[in-house]
Amino acid sequence: MNRPLDPGSAEGFRADRLLDVLIPTRNRPAELAVTLAGLAAQEGVPGFGVVVSDQSDDGPAFTHPAAATMVRALRHRGHPVLLTRRLPRRGLAEHRAYLLSASAARYVLCLDDDVWLEPGTLRRLVTAIGELGCGFVGNAVHGLSYLDDVRPETHRHYEEWIGPPTPERIRPGTPEWDRAQIHPAANLLHVTGKLDLPPGAWRAYKVSWIGGCVLYDRAKLVDSGGFDFWRRVHEKHQGEDVAAQLAVLARFGGAGVLPSGAYHLESPTTVTDREVEAWEVVLAEEDEAQRV
Repeated sequence: MNRPLDPGSAEGFRADRLLDVLIPTRNRPAELAVTLAGLAAQEGVPGFGVVVSDQSDDGPAFTHPAAATMVRALRHRGHPVLLTRRLPRRGLAEHRAYLLSASAARYVLCLDDDVWLEPGTLRRLVTAIGELGCGFVGNAVHGLSYLDDVRPETHRHYEEWIGPPTPERIRPGTPEWDRAQIHPAANLLHVTGKLDLPPGAWRAYKVSWIGGCVLYDRAKLVDSGGFDFWRRVHEKHQGEDVAAQLAVLARFGGAGVLPSGAYHLESPTTVTDREVEAWEVVLAEEDEAQRV
């Protein structure tokens, strides 16, 4: 019998750590367990914290025995874990803003609840952002069911940074926006295979945005507005991660990191109400402000 799980306290969780992992979840107990299992196997970044915020329709996903066991495994390995509920739902951006407010760490990893990280991923991401000094770095997620679906026409969008990333103002309809074509399916795995990097090597490349696994310098994310735009968008939206990353890119720059250790579980989405693209609203406001 699985004993009751201690959720932890928000006051006790906030600390001056190097890294916190922020996970929003809804109706995905099995996927959450896999995501937490990936974190529990990470090494090289001691003492990182984990915040899980649940918006499930019924009981919270983290009470499922498999997920609860991974929470206990993380704590046993020295990682503080805070388990919360955020109801009623007020949209994806509000949920991410709430998670961000729970952390006082230098870096925050926004990790979706359907992504497994292979061992060594956190260490590589933290190393990369420390060396590059930009606003964020990320690992685009691989869809392994597409491993045999090679799309060479997308590979031309891969372009490495020479030196530290610089700020970029990126908008739809530009070549820079099309960089996102390198991320669907297993495209990035195919690019990585062609590079044939030696063990331990990594490369930083230019992006427009990255979904699923993005490590931010928390202060730079907050300085760029974070996810506070949630108050200005309809709650039935998507693209909140795109809006935040475009703001950080414009001020501090950002990069994708290859190889990626992030694997998408390819489960059906739990975000079925997608009436608004948050980034479209935010960009329209910014462009209008510049015209005034």
